[in-house]
Amino acid sequence: MTVRDPWKPCPVPRFEPFTAIRYATDDLAAVVAPPYDVLSGADVDALEARSAHNIVRIDVPRGGEDRYDVAAKTMHAWLDEGILVVDPEPSFTVYRMRFTDSAGTRRDIAGVLGALGVVDLEAGGVLPHERTTPEASTDRLELTRATVSNLSPVWGLSLAAGLTELLAEPGEAVGTVTDEGVVHVVERVTDPRRIAAIRDRLAADDVLIADGHHRYSVSRSYRDEIREATGRTDTPAELTLAFVNELVEEQLSVEAIHRLYSDIEVPELAAALARSFELIPTDRPSSDTLAAMATEEFLVLVSRDGCWRLQPKPGRFDGVRALDGGWLETTLADVPLTVTYQHGLDETLAEVTIGSASAAVLIRPVSVAEIERTAREGLLMPPKSTFFTPKLKTGFVIRSLSD
Repeated sequence: MTVRDPWKPCPVPRFEPFTAIRYATDDLAAVVAPPYDVLSGADVDALEARSAHNIVRIDVPRGGEDRYDVAAKTMHAWLDEGILVVDPEPSFTVYRMRFTDSAGTRRDIAGVLGALGVVDLEAGGVLPHERTTPEASTDRLELTRATVSNLSPVWGLSLAAGLTELLAEPGEAVGTVTDEGVVHVVERVTDPRRIAAIRDRLAADDVLIADGHHRYSVSRSYRDEIREATGRTDTPAELTLAFVNELVEEQLSVEAIHRLYSDIEVPELAAALARSFELIPTDRPSSDTLAAMATEEFLVLVSRDGCWRLQPKPGRFDGVRALDGGWLETTLADVPLTVTYQHGLDETLAEVTIGSASAAVLIRPVSVAEIERTAREGLLMPPKSTFFTPKLKTGFVIRSLSD
């Protein structure tokens, strides 16, 4: 992708308060859930057992072809019964996550839930940060049509300086949930002056999509359907639910998404990698290996029968952006194989051990500085370059798409 034309006007991101739908209960831990795309069937079972009103009963509907209608009926019933309530006025929701990352660093993310403008690809204002892999499923679009709601937020990063400072003052307390060492805090903001300050600050620079590219794409498809059906461009479908925080290194925890290769034999894969890397036999990787990869600048090839340190050959990647995913794409561009993606060292090694993949290549996390640099230059990273942690909870707020 080419660098953005500096002479072409770029629209500002639109970010608006909305009238939120929230749970009436004080026990938010029982009803919120991780995002749908990280949940296994067993996870959904456990969440359903936690509460008859857990958000997964709407956000991860089960059953046959009528499951989306069932989800919509469930949501309407909860509204009628007072399980879910509609705020009396539009608001922003400050959302804080406090945790210790995998490297032992204490982090405090401060962001805001609001309605982010839905724009066309390359229109500007709201930018993808990596190429996306094709999504064949229409699950999210069907669910949006049925519930006429945004259930799960996109995660955006604001390139405008100063948002964190605007969010420092606490809002009206809504609730706190502690899960797996992460403290999630939500606060409501209704003061018009503070709402205007947040909205104006976010309009000062681009918003970069960190997580939820597919959700944002679904919002674009839904917006287009509503435009075609109504002939209007002023409906709630012109925006989508999003969490936005400032792109600052001390807040963000970015982990790697490793590569799994199949439909290729290990010797053939190793030979292809040897064109760009020195392959040095090494021990089975551990958490110490991941730390050494960052400081000593190498990758690791893992198979069931052996492991090799991948040391880039001098000059091989001159002119190629210093991204491990990009190096592997460049090296294996002409090699017939299938690549999939896995976060977490143990999970990646398990895929190789059980034979789900012929081999894996462990890569390093992308730095926050590189994320910003790529965005500023209008470029896209390879698919699955970044894994932002921790994951946002679904269920703190729901955004209606009805007029």
